[in-house]
Amino acid sequence: MHWHEINFDGLVGPTHNYAGLSFGNLASVGHQWAQSNPKQAALQGLAKMRWLMDRGFVQGVLPPQVRPDINSMRRLGFRGTPEVVLADAWDQAPQILSLCSSASSMWLANAATIIPSRDNRSGRCIILPANLVSNVHRSIEVARTVELFRYVCSDSNHFQVEPPLPSVSAFGDEGAANHMRFSLQNQSAIHMFVYGRMVEGGEAPVRFPARQTREACSALIRLSALDASRCMQVQQNPDAIDAGVFHNDVIAVSHDGLLLCHEKAFLNQPVVLERLRKISENNINIVEISEGDVPLEEAVNTYLFNCQILGDRSNPIMLLPVECSRNENVRRYVETHLGPALNVREIGYLDLQQSMANGGGPACLRLRMTLNDAEVAALQGNVILNDELHQRLVEFVDARYPDSLTLKQLADWEFAKDMINVVRDLYELLDLPSYLLDVAQQ
Repeated sequence: MHWHEINFDGLVGPTHNYAGLSFGNLASVGHQWAQSNPKQAALQGLAKMRWLMDRGFVQGVLPPQVRPDINSMRRLGFRGTPEVVLADAWDQAPQILSLCSSASSMWLANAATIIPSRDNRSGRCIILPANLVSNVHRSIEVARTVELFRYVCSDSNHFQVEPPLPSVSAFGDEGAANHMRFSLQNQSAIHMFVYGRMVEGGEAPVRFPARQTREACSALIRLSALDASRCMQVQQNPDAIDAGVFHNDVIAVSHDGLLLCHEKAFLNQPVVLERLRKISENNINIVEISEGDVPLEEAVNTYLFNCQILGDRSNPIMLLPVECSRNENVRRYVETHLGPALNVREIGYLDLQQSMANGGGPACLRLRMTLNDAEVAALQGNVILNDELHQRLVEFVDARYPDSLTLKQLADWEFAKDMINVVRDLYELLDLPSYLLDVAQQ
């Protein structure tokens, strides 16, 4: 049976804007109220997908959600026609208009935790949608995300889509951004679930909030049908969270039998790494980058660890944000130390500036799913890219997305209606049913 690691990327939505909604995400807050370019953002994301397709990787795409979200604004007390709701929100609470207009569903790494069928007792790919309770603008995505998964992965012979964990802070779950899978030859995979805090007791950051709880990780393991002896629960270093490492994928990345991490990624890191070596019987290649080689601040600013590592474990490729090439120290380390250490055959630096300025790098945009041929064939919708579909999406974005956007434009119902229709037409292009849109906005 042939297996594929498919990267499903979120297509950036036409309301991509810089609202600074994510406290603890330095790039997001630092670009608050700047003018965005939704067209450029979506084209940059599509160029990333094209880069992977050109190298033979199976690439998926999932659509944005309808924004502005009039229904959520009504739940927050705004009444009347859509035109009145938007105008009143702009006048009375622009922050609510902002969070209800966010295109943050593009960062699919937060959409769910994926447990491949080859790893778990159910024999199906288990999808555990995240509740994203740490931020209001992310939490309002969840219901539509669940419905999208239930449609695309509707074949119960191959897929099992669980409901999200309860939407309370004690079970805060941020999806695959805090989960790493290590695929080992002649051994069962190891799954590492990373949390920032425990509900009671333990160490915690003091400057920025920890978004994932240990209690959530424990629940995910119970729901995953995994062998608990092949699972690890590991705490993020609180100092790293306070330095802007809001998710684990900003400070560590896994690929097959590789762990690439900063020395300040985990609490009690020597103990964590020794346990990982023991469970894997020394079959995991651990590459730990020291503070002396790449300071934590540079790692956060360049999103070095938010890279994508793909392909043959003995000769992989690396996809990095262009910010890594613009930092002389990081570029030198990647090309003279890291590349040779991993026997990397190609290093690509891609311009994802529109996403990066909002706090999301290459790995934030993708959700990895390890699927076999039958599972790929069972997917519903036109969500696996080919040359024709990719070109149609590029042409669509170029013709329909705005070149620039400010929050005030979204208070205009005529403009907002156009953006809703853009998303409606994207669903049709991707052969996804209209009921997934939740466009009962009148």
